[in-house]
Order: sequence, then C-alpha cells, then structure tokens
Amino acid sequence: MIAASVTETIQFYHLDPMNVVWHGNYVQFFENARCALLDRIDYNYPQMDESGYLWPIVDMRVKYVRPCRFGQKIKITATLKEYENRLKIDYLISDADSGEKLTKGFTIQVAVEKATGEMLFASPQCLIDKLEARK
Repeated sequence: MIAASVTETIQFYHLDPMNVVWHGNYVQFFENARCALLDRIDYNYPQMDESGYLWPIVDMRVKYVRPCRFGQKIKITATLKEYENRLKIDYLISDADSGEKLTKGFTIQVAVEKATGEMLFASPQCLIDKLEARK
C-alpha cells in the first residue's frame, strides 16, 4: 500500500498542563501525514474538490501508547489501507530517533457528491484510476 511520512518537533504550544502533548493535537499530526499521503497520489483536498467529491471523516480512532514531550522529534506515517468503498488510513507516530511507537490510529473517509450532498457507497472512478496507475 501507499504510505507517506512527515516529521515534527514537539513545541511548547503542543503541550497540556501535564507537560505532555494535548490529546487533540494528535489529530493535527494525523492530518499533516494524511495530506502528504494524498499529495503522493495527487488527490489532496484541491483535487478532491475539482473532481466534484468531498471526503468527510466519519470515524477516527486514536490509541495513545506513550506520551510525546517537549522538544521530541516525531515521525508520523500515514498508510492507505482501503480505497474501494472508502478511504481508510492508518497512522503511526513514533520517536524519530529511536523508532519507539508512541501513538497509532486510523481515519475513515467517505465520498460525498459535492453537487447533491449524497454519500457514495463506492469510491469514485477518478480516485480508483489514480491509485491503479500507481500499481
């Protein structure tokens, strides 16, 4: 499957009062890796919009294994796991130096026709074509 990674350094503004990354910031880390993955298949948000489809997230899970701390360099990897009927993307956040697993999760997105607001039960052909061309 197709994957992409980004790296981040944990900043002060990522932290909560307990001096670890606030749980809501992990969603932003996932988003940054997801955009890198979507760029890799040439179907990021502008291309989605141009194709006439919106892709809202309908489910998301996060499993916090170990906390991220100030100054830590992290690697966030997004991997496309499903695309025929929905986009399921798995995420792994690890320490950039040691490779230690810190957080994992997934998101599920479904295609919605921009013009009608109707959800599709299969991914549009424009996405399938882009992915099949990468094989």
